[in-house]
Amino acid sequence: MSDPTPPPIPTREGMLDVGDGQRVWWAEYGDPDGIPLVLVHGGPGGGHVPAMMRPFDAGTYRIVLYDQRGCGRSTPHAADPRVSLDTNTTPHLVADLERLRVALDIDRWVVCGSSWGATLALAYGQTHPQRVRGMILRSITTCSAGELGWVYRDGANHLLPERWEELVSALPVDERDDLVAAFHARVSSLDDEVRIPAALAWCRWETAGMLSTPDPVVEAIFADPHFAVGFARISTHYALNHGFVPDGSLLAGAANLTGIPAVLVQGRYDLCTPPVTAWRLHRAWPGSRLHLLDDEGHRLTGASATLTDAAAWMAREVAATS
Repeated sequence: MSDPTPPPIPTREGMLDVGDGQRVWWAEYGDPDGIPLVLVHGGPGGGHVPAMMRPFDAGTYRIVLYDQRGCGRSTPHAADPRVSLDTNTTPHLVADLERLRVALDIDRWVVCGSSWGATLALAYGQTHPQRVRGMILRSITTCSAGELGWVYRDGANHLLPERWEELVSALPVDERDDLVAAFHARVSSLDDEVRIPAALAWCRWETAGMLSTPDPVVEAIFADPHFAVGFARISTHYALNHGFVPDGSLLAGAANLTGIPAVLVQGRYDLCTPPVTAWRLHRAWPGSRLHLLDDEGHRLTGASATLTDAAAWMAREVAATS
């Protein structure tokens, strides 16, 4: 999100009606006859990030970007507190991704997810393994109770004590026993004076763990009230419901992905999604390749060569098995 370079012009784009009154924005880039690849953004609620396309050769891949329900250019947007999130769950997002594949007339594609996008990519891959040609996952989480507890209860607060204190201080004392539930209630309020400050406080905590060094562009995005409310509503909704994924199920189901080429890229000093999850996923997924990068955090800002190599390796693997 910090790259000021304008994104390339899509070869085509549109809005896909996925039901429940939801329309999902999508766009394609690169070679229309190339290897189909879909980029699954993080958050949840973050919206598409054009910089995610950078490792992928536009002459090799047919790249699909899209915004998940309620965020980015998809409608209706969760920044409106009147918009219900009842049909915004992981099973719904998995079904949306499959509808998008069908609508774009893609038989099988490479699925690439980052952070929350890795959770959704794994859920999609384990639901529709026959539609996945390969997977590239970075900054990996599975939304387990332990992972969510690390971020929102006890773990990251030991490494970012001053930012944690700022987060907690945004709530009245009697609402601090369950931060996720308290912020979820506040960011869903119809009162601007309750909803917006809570959303901004939540986003400041999210960026604290995300950014290993200050990034004014990213911080400005998360400080925008429209973005912040939409992000915080969706993020707290998923955190409160443990990502709508049975605890431990994505690691337990990793063996079902055996035979699907996979690259996992993880920063050792990732405060949002600590590397233990990537390690456990690698151990549970026969044949997966793990790059555990020293001196890297959540955003993998110095990992461009590793990601580019992963994209090139995946293209060769797909070509060899076509």
